[in-house]
Amino acid sequence: MKVLLVNGSPHREGCTYTALCAVSEALNQNGIDTDTFWIGNKPISGCIACHKCNDRNRCVFEDTVNDFLVLAEDYDGFVFGTPVHWAGATGAITSFLDRAFYADLNGGGRRFYLKPAAAIMSARRAGTTATWDQLNKYFGLMQMPIITSRYWNMVHGTTPQEVMQDREGLATLRTLGHNMAYYLKCKEVGSKLVPLPPEEPWEMTNFIR
Repeated sequence: MKVLLVNGSPHREGCTYTALCAVSEALNQNGIDTDTFWIGNKPISGCIACHKCNDRNRCVFEDTVNDFLVLAEDYDGFVFGTPVHWAGATGAITSFLDRAFYADLNGGGRRFYLKPAAAIMSARRAGTTATWDQLNKYFGLMQMPIITSRYWNMVHGTTPQEVMQDREGLATLRTLGHNMAYYLKCKEVGSKLVPLPPEEPWEMTNFIR
């Protein structure tokens, strides 16, 4: 089993990376392999609702989003990390997730169906819980079980060295890794005994009809 850690920071090995390493450490201790995927620091376009992904099962823009979609199918779980900008997730990771999940959903890719996910945040001071709420909404729509820890999944610091001083935050993230490993092992055993849940047909309505 293996988990993909997605670094949504413009800095490849900054505070968010340091936080993801804490999760990775705990996963590895439990026999779960991990890889890190950096979304990069080049501009990432938002979704333009062209619906080309319906036929392509990938985004019309050939960039890091499609690189991620190629990899995603081979992983059993995901941890998405972001720094906090303006009390929310970065614009880059937001555009990244908008397009990645929308392309998979519309294209019928099922790369994420019933795979566990978690969000972690890095901040100097505040905005972490709002960001946690924001990212968890993606997982809820994609039918991805949300893995929790014993506190909110956050660390504080303006440098990796300061993050390493946040002992409570790092312990929280390691707990998250242990919990995800436990869930993955339970899922592996359970999948041999329990069939997948039935799927309801998709019916889209709005509030005026």
